[in-house]
Amino acid sequence: MQCYTEIAPPTAVSHAIHLPFLGPKSHNLVVAKNSLLQIFELKSIVTEVSTGGDDDADNVASKMDTEAADMPLQRTEHTAKLVLVGEFPLAGTVISLVRIKALHTKSRGEALLVAFRDAKLSLVEWDPETHNLHTISIHYYENPDMPGNAPWSAEVKDTYNFLTADPSSRCAALKFGLHNLAILPFRQRDLGEDDYDSDYDGPREEKSAEVVGANGEPVQKTPYLSSFVLPLTHLDPALTHPVHLAFLHEYREPTFGIVAASRATAPSLLAERKDILTYTVFTLDLEQKESTTLLSVQGLPYDITRVVPLPLPIGGALLLGGNEIIHVDQAGKTNGVAVNEFARACTSFTLFDQSDLALRLEGCAVEVISQDTGDVLIILNDGRLLTLTFTLDGRSVSGVTLQPVSAEHGGSVLKCGASCATNLGRGRIFVGTEDGESALLGWASKIAQLGRKQSRIDISADDDDSSLDENEEDDDLDDDLYNDTTTTVKKITAAAAEPSAPGSYTFRIHDVLPSLAPIRDVVLGPGLDLDLAIKPQQSHSTNELLVSTGRGKAGAVTVLNREVIPTNLATSTLASARGLWAVHARNQAPQGLITDFDQDTEGNLSSDAEYDQYLVVCKADAEGNEETVVYHVNGNELEETSKGDFEREEASTLNVGILAGGTKVVQVMRSEVRTYDSELNMEQIIGMDDDDTGDEHQIINACFADPYLLILRDDSSVKLYKASGSDEVEELECNGLSSKKWLSASLFKSSNISDVYAFMLTPEGGLHIFAMSDLEKPSYVAEGLGFLPPLLTSDYSARRSTAKAAITELLAADIGDATYKWPHLIVRTSTDDLVIYKAFHHPSRTTSDPWTKNLRWTKLSQQHLPKFTEEPSMDSEDVGREGTLVALDNVCGYSTVFQRGASPAFILKEASSAPRVIGLNGSAVKCLTRFHTSACQRGFAYIDSDETLRISQLPVHTHYGHLGWAARRIPMGREVYTVAHHPRDLYVIGTGQAEEFTLPEDTYHYEWAKEDTTFKPHVEQGVIKVIDATTWSIIDSHVLDPEEVILCMKTLDLEVSELTHQRKPLIVVGTSIVRGEDLASKGCIRIFEVITVVPEPDRPETNRKLRLIVKEEVKGAVSSISDLGTQGFVIMAQGQKCMVRGLKEDGTLLPVAFMDMQCYVTTLKCLGQTGMLLMGDAFKGVWFTGYTEEPYKMMLFGRSRHLLEVMAADFLPFEKQLHIVVADGDMNLQVLQFDPDNPKSMGGLRLLHKSTFHTGHFPVTMHLLQSSLHLPSSSDFIIGGSGGGGGGGSPGAMDMSPDDPSSPDAHDPTQPLHQILHTSQSGTLALVTPLSENSYRRLGGLATFLSNTLDSACGLNAKAFRAVESETGGGGGARGILDGNLLMRWGELGEQRRKEGLGKVGGDEWVFWGEREVLGGWGVFGRRG
Repeated sequence: MQCYTEIAPPTAVSHAIHLPFLGPKSHNLVVAKNSLLQIFELKSIVTEVSTGGDDDADNVASKMDTEAADMPLQRTEHTAKLVLVGEFPLAGTVISLVRIKALHTKSRGEALLVAFRDAKLSLVEWDPETHNLHTISIHYYENPDMPGNAPWSAEVKDTYNFLTADPSSRCAALKFGLHNLAILPFRQRDLGEDDYDSDYDGPREEKSAEVVGANGEPVQKTPYLSSFVLPLTHLDPALTHPVHLAFLHEYREPTFGIVAASRATAPSLLAERKDILTYTVFTLDLEQKESTTLLSVQGLPYDITRVVPLPLPIGGALLLGGNEIIHVDQAGKTNGVAVNEFARACTSFTLFDQSDLALRLEGCAVEVISQDTGDVLIILNDGRLLTLTFTLDGRSVSGVTLQPVSAEHGGSVLKCGASCATNLGRGRIFVGTEDGESALLGWASKIAQLGRKQSRIDISADDDDSSLDENEEDDDLDDDLYNDTTTTVKKITAAAAEPSAPGSYTFRIHDVLPSLAPIRDVVLGPGLDLDLAIKPQQSHSTNELLVSTGRGKAGAVTVLNREVIPTNLATSTLASARGLWAVHARNQAPQGLITDFDQDTEGNLSSDAEYDQYLVVCKADAEGNEETVVYHVNGNELEETSKGDFEREEASTLNVGILAGGTKVVQVMRSEVRTYDSELNMEQIIGMDDDDTGDEHQIINACFADPYLLILRDDSSVKLYKASGSDEVEELECNGLSSKKWLSASLFKSSNISDVYAFMLTPEGGLHIFAMSDLEKPSYVAEGLGFLPPLLTSDYSARRSTAKAAITELLAADIGDATYKWPHLIVRTSTDDLVIYKAFHHPSRTTSDPWTKNLRWTKLSQQHLPKFTEEPSMDSEDVGREGTLVALDNVCGYSTVFQRGASPAFILKEASSAPRVIGLNGSAVKCLTRFHTSACQRGFAYIDSDETLRISQLPVHTHYGHLGWAARRIPMGREVYTVAHHPRDLYVIGTGQAEEFTLPEDTYHYEWAKEDTTFKPHVEQGVIKVIDATTWSIIDSHVLDPEEVILCMKTLDLEVSELTHQRKPLIVVGTSIVRGEDLASKGCIRIFEVITVVPEPDRPETNRKLRLIVKEEVKGAVSSISDLGTQGFVIMAQGQKCMVRGLKEDGTLLPVAFMDMQCYVTTLKCLGQTGMLLMGDAFKGVWFTGYTEEPYKMMLFGRSRHLLEVMAADFLPFEKQLHIVVADGDMNLQVLQFDPDNPKSMGGLRLLHKSTFHTGHFPVTMHLLQSSLHLPSSSDFIIGGSGGGGGGGSPGAMDMSPDDPSSPDAHDPTQPLHQILHTSQSGTLALVTPLSENSYRRLGGLATFLSNTLDSACGLNAKAFRAVESETGGGGGARGILDGNLLMRWGELGEQRRKEGLGKVGGDEWVFWGEREVLGGWGVFGRRG
């Protein structure tokens, strides 16, 4: 009974497509990250031309005003940025995306057809009414009784399946199975629809008759027609081994080209099966389900893998092979180019020789970049860029030419190969990759007028075209992008057109999507890794997780933290502080800028004019009397000042802000408001006496939005003030506001919106929005906010429920970064949960309409859970004080919201990510303010519960929104295979460098000496590098022997002396010497120690180096290592043996015990200090063994009962039971149990198979972790309300005392809870958590409720996705792993649904909160508990 929960989403981009999805004229990019679908918009910003490289240009771009998209500035460029519209988790693995011009879509844009791994198709559209995906239809083709399926045929999921669509959207084709083609036709607007309404579609009357809906309105016919499956062998009996197919452009009927053969291709049979592929073009008759062969090209090279259709002016298709590229036009004429010298050996096909390029085309990505010239961009699997240009003779292609893009023209901007590429128009192309960070490339063309139209995307520094009218340019581009039948013939002259000249294109990176994929290795923070017995007393590292990511030159290490660890610039002690505000004031006279700083006036005029001058602190003494202290700010230095008339004695300050452009400083106290000039001289006192009754009311909250000030008083009434032109702050008449009682209030001012709005919360949980231009009545009312619905509209009303959330505070603010920010509504409940709503408009409003017209709010999913503290002082002193949410407009470039209190957190968002709630590391925060000085640029200052004032900044080079973690990527320039942490604040990484492989001299192979090829393969040569954990600089490196690659590396606490039994942390490295498949492999074990040396000048961190103390060659590769037992020995898998060795004084390794394995050992895991050992074989499953030291021997306890590809495995002990979790090659988790008392286990020799769970991500590593939290039970909450969805208690009523032993789900608090961290090549981080019986039943019921209640994107079945058909239950009553991803989406439900779900399972709200806290890994990575 376990639960699988992803705590970081997939980041590897597998597919991408460009289409007008949100509207008919929109430019959208849809990206699939394995099981996550993201929709982006493009935003153009103006950046200054940078002479120092693209990185500088991006830094400048982040500081510029993003609204001036087309303003003609001197030395500027247009830079495109990706802006996330929405992201949707999918219960399936995406294998293809295509765009469909479907009829009558809700957004009037195009539809998206998504294909999944198990032969499913989903047709989806954008629903602007709900700001969500809407599934039009879903189509299944996973029928095992398909014609042509034999009992020995491969399963559908194991075959190469893909989707292709007709460019005119007449149909789409899914190739699945060995040779099945599912055709899905679509209705057409311009053709008579009766032509398609034939008998195979059903009766004509039913198809064409208008169906009347429930409201009496006619329902539109489906945009698709009945699909059918066509075996490829029915088209041509020779198509028994299809390779690839694609629909072609410019045909009257749907027409596709297919590359296939009648026999399987094989390089080993090249002499007999040379040039056996055939390219055939078929046209489809959708009505008759028939096809006609148009042309056939035979004798193609065996290594062709893809068909790439080309639009006009080129037409035809490109056939891509590993050694050549061939173009076939519509008449069957071919032109090819050989890209390396192997092309001559593997084919007799006529090719133009460009073998001097020495290219490898395997895994390359291809995309047309120029609609005018037809030039094609090719991205190699190492990231290099090439252009393929065509020589035209009239309208036919007479030659093709490959041209590498030089480094100075951006040919090396990409560091890794691409998984997909799609042209976004306007000189932009998106390159997605699974091997590193995906990039948005921009290209500029310098093609001269050679009978072709020059590219409009040439935006140079002095070119006047950059000031083109946006609408005019959009219209022209829409014609090019969305009209496949546009008459591009005009662009082609009758004369021969020469290919584009070398250097015609220049590329640069506009934007990137950060990625963790593929994860190669993981190092856990100090104290987290249970595999290590080393206690990290010497380590000062705060990193919770370090992962090695990327392939090739995109290799990097990424530091992950669950919370923001700020960069502290200064700290000091401020006792009894309760409030903190930074003040930036200006004099009214422009010449009288700040003169208090000891700097010249010219400097003040430039940058210092924006700096904060004062820091105001409200303190309280032991008796509760409050006073206010004003500090003068100079850099990070604070000096108390008595300047001006600022009220200091007995002043209980609630808020301090500025009005009138910074010329007025306003101090809000309990009973009055005071205003001062920029020198803190008194100007005005505003009392809170009620004019009618004379009663004096206390102020409980105040918010500023220049020139307005909103006051909330203790009688729930509000007052609104405005700084007028007469130098006074005047009260405004606002009958609409003052006539009601309000629970919370905030002012909202945005740079994108002209008016200022007041957001008001009624005691009943309703939202009222008032515009400052009309205060008589609210411009927007949504009474249903208290129900926290997924979609909040002005007319939302709950059906029959009174289940409302206890909302205590709301705040409207722009959230985003310098590129893009957008209005969000943050709602805080009484349990400190944060609910985030994003604003959108439907129908869309014009710029002249008020912002609240047609306003709607959609709830965003977020998994953050508040943490509760046992510090009562935090709650008692904050009673009746201001709200806990603070909007910060520019903190290190982020527009963010901070929540103070016991669970301090930022809401952070990048333009291309969703908002994430990320906690602030440390203790509870009393107060926080933005802080901008010369020494702390765009930072913040805060006071925590330890009475410490910290002046801080967000860490640099860190992103937050894409993962929900603080992630910092440190590029290494090479692939990082393994990482190990040493207690002396070092990270040791295993990388490699490519070397040419030359055949060795061998007496048995005389023919080897005749090798004369210059195009040699490359092999890795291992390199060990040492990185300082503070500066992240390389301080030492060791190059291994030629052809020696690093397979595993760990820091182990080994015994180094048999006499003194002294132990040391040593770096143990296992390698393999790779010399080719026909030579026996050898391995090597190396052991290093870290020694202290004299550091290099000016580099004190270089005082540590590695010293080799053991090097021993062994037979077979050393594929896995681990520590074992209590005596400091090491076990290593060398070839087919697992051998236990001890380190001797003379530097040799003494074998003491061994066990024979079968094929290849992928993992060795030892459980604590027990001697229990887990061995995973790449083909033969797992072995559970034991090791004893008196005498030394190893014995087999149990084995898995069936063949199993073990990619990773680990122990999972829970409640005196021992489970083994295995990640296999089919992306499944297999749970096995060692239970010798069960008769089915044959005395323990058979590991019982308990359950199987499909993750959808290829596994890499597994690590056993220990959680500081325990699974809660009902007895943990004394005053928690009974079951049935109550949960009426409060966090303060929690009693985390041990359970009553008589409780049915009691657990022993002395036994720690263990979890397994699972990482994958998709970039996911996931936890596998064991569950008690009661927790399993409760969470299982909630998971079922959620799967039936939550919207499932693309209409997929979450349970079917996780289930494995071939699962065989063993050990009786197999119980599956729960899908924790569903449970973590609990916040997406409205309050009514939540009460309903808890009522059905008899659950308690606080128990479920505690369980989600454990499942989300907060006891491991959040420093809780």
